[in-house]
Amino acid sequence: MFYNLKRIRESYDLTQREMAKLLKISKSSYNYFETGEHIIPLKHLNTFCNLFHVSMDYVCGLTDVNIHSNKKYKLNNKVIGQKLKKIRLKNKLTQIELAKLLNTSQSNISSYESGKTLILTAFIFNFAKIFDVSLDYLTGRSPNIKIIKKN
Repeated sequence: MFYNLKRIRESYDLTQREMAKLLKISKSSYNYFETGEHIIPLKHLNTFCNLFHVSMDYVCGLTDVNIHSNKKYKLNNKVIGQKLKKIRLKNKLTQIELAKLLNTSQSNISSYESGKTLILTAFIFNFAKIFDVSLDYLTGRSPNIKIIKKN
């Protein structure tokens, strides 16, 4: 899922240990993210994107277009929740129907939409793929709702 973590890290000549230190996590945790054994938490993905000025869509392999931004973005649970709800309603889905699509519970969807809980990376990634919506848009990193594709 996170095809470009290693490529980006290596392009800056950083070791996994150095990368882990930047993210304030263990080297083994970071290694699991690169190998795909664990999914990188959204807050660490956001930090990674801020450090290297890359888009979440690019890091996650949703696009081959690397959009650079020098801005440092902070995740806001409420903003993410509002965007999730807006897209769910636009697609005429109930929370229960969306929960089934994402293989989670209605109470989790409610918690995400209300901003009580930060959505799990796996769920927001699947949401982005299902609805063809940019992760950067969903997380407030970009005003563009669509994933930027190569021409």
